[in-house]
Amino acid sequence: MLKNRIHRSLLSSLQPPLGPLRSPPSPATTPLRRLSLGPSRLPPPEWIEPYIDVSDLAHPPGDPQPSPWFLRILSLLLSSSNPDSDLRSFCRSFLVRLSPRFVAAAIRHPSLQRHPAAAVALFRFATRQPSFLHSLESYLSILHLLSLNPSSSITVARQLVSELIGQTDLILSPSAAASLLRSLAALGLIEELLWTWRRMKECGIEQSLLSYNCLIDGLVNASYVDSAEKVFEVMASGAAGAGILPDVFSYNTLMKGYLKAGRADKAAARFRDMPANGVTPDKITYLTLIQSHYSESSFCDCLALYHEMEEKEVDIPPHAYSLVISGLCKECRAFDALKVFDRMSERGCQANVAIYTALIGAFGKIGDEEKVMGLLEEMKINGHKPDEVTYGALISCLAKAGKMEKAMEWFEFCKSNCIPVNAFFYSSLIDGFGKAEMVEEAEKLFREMETNGLMADSYCYNALIDSFAKAGRIVDAFTLFEKMTEEGCDQTVYTYTIMIDGLFKKRKNEVALKLWNQMIDKGITPTPASFRVLSNGLCLSGKFNRAMKILDDLAPMGVVPETAHEDMIKVLCKARRIKHACKLADQIVDRGREIPGRVRTMMINALRKAGNGELAIKLVHSKIGIGYDRFGSIKRRVKFQTLLEI
Repeated sequence: MLKNRIHRSLLSSLQPPLGPLRSPPSPATTPLRRLSLGPSRLPPPEWIEPYIDVSDLAHPPGDPQPSPWFLRILSLLLSSSNPDSDLRSFCRSFLVRLSPRFVAAAIRHPSLQRHPAAAVALFRFATRQPSFLHSLESYLSILHLLSLNPSSSITVARQLVSELIGQTDLILSPSAAASLLRSLAALGLIEELLWTWRRMKECGIEQSLLSYNCLIDGLVNASYVDSAEKVFEVMASGAAGAGILPDVFSYNTLMKGYLKAGRADKAAARFRDMPANGVTPDKITYLTLIQSHYSESSFCDCLALYHEMEEKEVDIPPHAYSLVISGLCKECRAFDALKVFDRMSERGCQANVAIYTALIGAFGKIGDEEKVMGLLEEMKINGHKPDEVTYGALISCLAKAGKMEKAMEWFEFCKSNCIPVNAFFYSSLIDGFGKAEMVEEAEKLFREMETNGLMADSYCYNALIDSFAKAGRIVDAFTLFEKMTEEGCDQTVYTYTIMIDGLFKKRKNEVALKLWNQMIDKGITPTPASFRVLSNGLCLSGKFNRAMKILDDLAPMGVVPETAHEDMIKVLCKARRIKHACKLADQIVDRGREIPGRVRTMMINALRKAGNGELAIKLVHSKIGIGYDRFGSIKRRVKFQTLLEI
């Protein structure tokens, strides 16, 4: 009855006043006239809550049921490219406003954790609603969300905390203070963290182990490691209060700060202090140190920490296994890596694609093709799909073993199965064909790579240049060498080493020396291998003094090849230029570069390895290098050049 009365009242209010009789309007225009003539009386917007109201139930369920509005707003935020505009249209269409509880609950929802921009848009939209004021819970929720991705959220977080500080009537509870401290610590906002610390005192909240740990974490994240160390020392001395002593989280956080600042020695010292202070290292402690050693290529230390974790029965996280196995593979300790891998499988920890790829690469380097194929099959059986890195390691293994036919079969398999083929595939194959003296195939692959739009890197150029140089095609090698400069590809010390070696073999000594000087002028530091190539070429052309001078010039650069003299003597003996070798040995001794006894040993070994055992025996039984001849009162060292006169 009440419903009917309201309906009749609404109709009467829409009817026009009585007047002269007119012809009845057409049915099509009647509703439009009625709406245009009546006044607009929309109800005020309703504040909506995130959950269905169950306050009238005697026994409400444990988990509140989300309201339909809640799920629709979340869906809108996740699908919208302009959340602010879409939220405004939605709320205007349905005559609703978002309550502070609604905003806080929506921001806390797991679906928004990966969409911080949408959460911030919701927070800002709610701020502009009439008669709206954010609750402390809303601020805590948005700051927690932003702390999950601190690198891109610091500016927004600082603005939000500034708004929160502006609320003079803000009262912090112990749980709210703890949440705020954790978020600010993760964001590294030190000034805001210290403000929270002071506000806690004003609100009568006593400091706890959690608050001190958050302070250390915040200081470390802001790179104030020295300040974090001072807070830690206050805790360790007992001055922080009864029961507030550093725990494993305190140690882990400070060690993270030390390692971040490059103070690995201090981190190791704290690690050693833990048992003495009654704190047991956990898996995070070990993982932090393993990551540090791995980044410094100290793979033996990674393995030692892994063994310590096993001895102490500490739970080993999958990432720790991955780092240890990868480190051993990089050191070509394939079988040691396999032992760790087997132990990992025994403990029920599943390997990932990266671990299998590292093992395949390690066994590929030592030429164990059977093990490589076995690991590939095992990988597929366990449900892991090999990626381009895995296939790249496989093809590289086959190419290094000289099995180019199989390598090309896998290469074609990758292309036919839409597996991305990158420059590493081509570089491995080009290098393999070059070493197999199939230069035409290597050149064909290089052209195919360029046709497919792949940029050749220095490794790829070096592989083809090396192929040309070994095949005696030094002109083609030099053309490719100059093309590197045109394409903007940096020439490495290995590039110059290949070219210098090829030029010396073609007796283009001056061009080789010109390239050496060019390398020095470009600031490329020579390696012992590059000097060995240069010195061998100079020695074989009889330019010992030039080789000695270049060796002297390398010392200020920090390049001191320990076996330089031995290498020069070896190459001369191998080329059957014994006279030149003896002359060089005398120059080395006369200039005080090596002690005579060491040079004598070099000569004996060089002669023996060159197949000239007879001269080596003569040298052993002579006084050359270690004895002296007397001419009256004059004593002279027996020269190596007298070896040919014995």
